[in-house]
Amino acid sequence: MVPLVTTGQVIADSLISNGVDTLFGIPGAHTYDFFDALYDKRDKLHLINTRHEQGAGYMAYGYARSSGRVGAYSVVPGPGVLNSGAALATAYGANEPVLCITGEIFSHEIGRGHGILHELPDQLGTLKLLTKWAARISDPQEAPAVMTEAFRQLRSGRIGPVAVETPWDIFGRTAELGPVAHVEPMAPPEPDPESIARAVGLLKKARNPMIMVGSGAREAGEEILELAKILQAPVVAHRGGRGVISEHLPYGFSCAAGYRHWLSTDLLIGIGTRMELAYIRWQSGPESFKVVRIDIDPNEMARRQSDAAIVTDAKLGARLLLNALRKVIQTRASREDEFKATKAKLWRDIQTVQPQMDYLSAIRQVLPRDGFFVEEIAQIGFAARYGFPVYEPRTYVNAGYQDCLGFGYNTALGVKIANPEKPVVSVSGDGGFMFGVQELATAVHHKINVVAVVFNNRGFGNVLRDQETRFHGRLIGQDLTNPNFVKLAESFGVAAYLAKTPEMLRKALERAIAEDAPSLIEVPIEPGAESSPWPFLMPGGRGIDSLDS
Repeated sequence: MVPLVTTGQVIADSLISNGVDTLFGIPGAHTYDFFDALYDKRDKLHLINTRHEQGAGYMAYGYARSSGRVGAYSVVPGPGVLNSGAALATAYGANEPVLCITGEIFSHEIGRGHGILHELPDQLGTLKLLTKWAARISDPQEAPAVMTEAFRQLRSGRIGPVAVETPWDIFGRTAELGPVAHVEPMAPPEPDPESIARAVGLLKKARNPMIMVGSGAREAGEEILELAKILQAPVVAHRGGRGVISEHLPYGFSCAAGYRHWLSTDLLIGIGTRMELAYIRWQSGPESFKVVRIDIDPNEMARRQSDAAIVTDAKLGARLLLNALRKVIQTRASREDEFKATKAKLWRDIQTVQPQMDYLSAIRQVLPRDGFFVEEIAQIGFAARYGFPVYEPRTYVNAGYQDCLGFGYNTALGVKIANPEKPVVSVSGDGGFMFGVQELATAVHHKINVVAVVFNNRGFGNVLRDQETRFHGRLIGQDLTNPNFVKLAESFGVAAYLAKTPEMLRKALERAIAEDAPSLIEVPIEPGAESSPWPFLMPGGRGIDSLDS
């Protein structure tokens, strides 16, 4: 006999069947029946109840970003969905599999504008603007098919967040439904052989190629390293692609080191990346260069013109390109010494970015190579994009192109839940940290031992610098009044330390990582005392070039 189950139970079973072991969120009236269904599954599906919907969304994002697995969260409709909207936008921009489970008003009231609790004019339409795919479950019979499609969308093609909404009265409605099956991703498209041949022809002629990788290349590190060795090409990453090729290898370049080779590049190979560095951040470059791209999203090929477009996933595309190249290309002279020299000089140059570099070096000394570093939109975070060496994919966690202030600490909690055996360090400015400070309570409640390092310069550092240099010192809205972060953390039950020097930070971090509990380290910085990180992030003109003279 087919069992009688509620819509909420179908959704919960679907999560479990598809490998979701953690749900972040806050229960509310619209979702009570769903959370009641979770009660019977609590041995298989762990609930992390957060203190704000944005915290729930960003924890799911951190879980997904650091693991590649689906990060799921549940919030009430209306204001709950909107509060988590920044996290959905971040997951969309960073191509991460985040699943939002939300409610809706009563099914018979949708679209009538009667002002029902948490009603939005068109919530489903709003969700479709923020996600790769969104749908409504209007009847229990629809639940299995909708959840199946949700997981197919999460795992196939260009990865991105999805959302499923269910009306208030439908979560608890029952139907005779069988078990929900595990959903396998769709196979990547087979690339056009002519595109491979065209790319090989271009690569044979290239004398100074560069490989640029993004988050779409994270599973293709082995193939990309082989490609780099055959072509004797540096592999450059900015955010999502960092660690695809370890930066301890000659071929692994930060964005700042990559710029040194960009000026003489004659062919760019973009793998799983929007190539933001080449087209947006690097403000000068070679007069002409060819472009070969590997990307699973055919729409991406129309956004930036390429000379050879290989539409498939990074691993398959790089492997096929390798196989074809091996048949026609001769062994090239090693450039490893040249690459090492470029990176060494860059490392010496960026020591001028102080005190950020000394603090980053202290963190890198303590954090194991497979530990997780979660940046933030702050002076320390910007400098980390080239000043914090990365050795493994996914271990450098960022917000992609959204660069949403305040995402960091919340995201780090999700990273730790997904990687309980690995240390996780979150670096934030005082402004960004206060966006999610309430989640210190979540960390204590669920014993999430993330180390939060808060750099307190009593203001928004970029705003201060820009207003001083571009607006003749007309300062407005740049300064902040902060709590005593050490005492604040201790009031939550968090172990806290004050570190006034890089050496003090190193010692405090060693102690904090060793503790099996959440901790916070405050690093006081005088306003305006941090060197600008931007000449190395937006080079060209009077930026990084002047350091060579």
